[in-house]
Amino acid sequence: MVAPVAVTKAPAVPLLSVLGEAATVARAVGRGDLVARLGAAVERVRDPRRRIVIAGQVGQGKSRFVNALLNVDICAVGDDATTVVPAVLAHGAEADAHLVLADPHGGGPEARVAVPVDETGAVDARTPLAEGRRVTRLEIQLPNPLLADGIVLVDTPGVGGHGNAGVSTVLGMVPAADAVLIISDASTELTEPELSFLRQVRELCPTVALVLTKIDLYPHWRRVLDADRAHLDRAGLDVPIIPVSSLLRTHAMRTQDPRLGAESGFGTLYQFLREQVVARDMAATRAAVARDIHAAAEHLALTLGSELVALRDPEQAAAAIGELTGAKAAAEDLHRRTATWQQTLADGITDLAGDVDHDLRDRLRGITRTGEEWIDGHDPGRHWDAIAEWLAETVDSALGDNLLWTHKRAVQLAERVGEHFAHVGAVDLPDVRAGLDDGDSRAGSGTLADLEPDIGFTSKVLVGLRGSYGGVLMVGLASTFAGLAMLNPISLGAGVIVGGKAFRDDKQARLARRRAEAKNAVRRFVDDVAFQAGKESKDRLHRIHRALRDHYAGVAERSLRSLEDSLRAAQEAATMETARRAERCAELERQLRVVAELRRYADAVPGAAGTVAG
Repeated sequence: MVAPVAVTKAPAVPLLSVLGEAATVARAVGRGDLVARLGAAVERVRDPRRRIVIAGQVGQGKSRFVNALLNVDICAVGDDATTVVPAVLAHGAEADAHLVLADPHGGGPEARVAVPVDETGAVDARTPLAEGRRVTRLEIQLPNPLLADGIVLVDTPGVGGHGNAGVSTVLGMVPAADAVLIISDASTELTEPELSFLRQVRELCPTVALVLTKIDLYPHWRRVLDADRAHLDRAGLDVPIIPVSSLLRTHAMRTQDPRLGAESGFGTLYQFLREQVVARDMAATRAAVARDIHAAAEHLALTLGSELVALRDPEQAAAAIGELTGAKAAAEDLHRRTATWQQTLADGITDLAGDVDHDLRDRLRGITRTGEEWIDGHDPGRHWDAIAEWLAETVDSALGDNLLWTHKRAVQLAERVGEHFAHVGAVDLPDVRAGLDDGDSRAGSGTLADLEPDIGFTSKVLVGLRGSYGGVLMVGLASTFAGLAMLNPISLGAGVIVGGKAFRDDKQARLARRRAEAKNAVRRFVDDVAFQAGKESKDRLHRIHRALRDHYAGVAERSLRSLEDSLRAAQEAATMETARRAERCAELERQLRVVAELRRYADAVPGAAGTVAG
């Protein structure tokens, strides 16, 4: 049988020990800010959870795949769209489920409503349990071996198609994910919307895999696999493809058949999770924590080293105090001139807000123009379902591209603000992806209004008869002067001609009305999307603004604090009594040895090269 993913916790033990030593030294010199930062790093190491988002088009077998992965029937399975609310599955001592409801007034805390676990499959956005409030997600806890190893699965609603979840809704969950599994069945090769969605996900999350499901149902799945690889190569997407069979996996677990377990393909999937998710995340965590340790060691070395120099050589102490005083004055000047980098940040956010809004409106206006041009050349009444599906997919893709463009511009803004701190060395850039996390997006979840149906066959016949009546009457009266009857071949022919023209004119008028109605419906849909997307975009930029402001404010505060402590320590050392100098020197040397060891440890961690200050 295929073994579940094991999260190796052994490397965390020395890392926690090193963090404890660093916190002890920081606490000894009174650096509470560094203690808090190192404490946050400790929490990061102790939390082994890896968030994996399961996404894909409607009807690809996502829910059955999640059930097979966990070896438990928890997600509803069906031929139609069964997952309509995002479901977050995590480990718990007992099975438990809650609906998370948004605050109706906005900005307030979320509400939680208990749901029986055996009824989670019937939960939708209109469940009576919500009492009219908007459902943001369904949280489920299960005593499951895979989840106990730290894996958190997020089963998202299917994207694509009229009335289903928008791509932007799912993309809002991707930035906070450690990995994303895109589900596509083996019935046919990747479509253009799927490739576009894959490209967008890949830009927001570095760890992505395409899971080819239902290989047990389609004997030609290997040809589909080769075609998918070719599509990915042409698109320049370096994404592995993992063929699996959920039914074979479920049957193998039920019968404890190792051969079926290997044939299901889940062994390759678990290997991907071990090597590309768990191991990579552990390495990234160690590198990030090593950077925190190195930065703390730099701040501590400045304070301890300045005091030690002043104690050992009083003559050098005066020079050191002079240098520190100058550095402190420069830092204080920077601190007073925080308006400089804050102004850059504020101006950048303002420009970014305007550019993002313009980019979004430009994309949506282009979609509206394309839709109206198509409507002008066709009868929308015959193709309204196709128009609705095209519009939903195109708008979703536009919202996703706008989100990616926001991410790219936010990174450039963070680099531009970081240039103001060149005097303290290279500064660690904040992760702006957290500001993009908006899994509760409703921008693309609207529906296109239905067109009024065309008149029936009987009504069309009556229109023709009403038009022919005038022709028969007019020509029949004129022909009576020639001694002919009211109804004669000439009057009947005139009735047919006039009735046919009336029918054609009415048909053209009805087509023009349908086109106008269709255009108005498209405009209203796009306008609703622009209204909601504009609000979410502003909220997203506010989060990014706060993240950048807090990050760089912390860098400025820590730099000034280190210089102030170094100057104070050097000044106190210069006036210290001779009897205490030797004792204090020994203590400082011991602490500096610890700091040096911390720095060497941080430099030795793979991926921590180019350690930054801050």
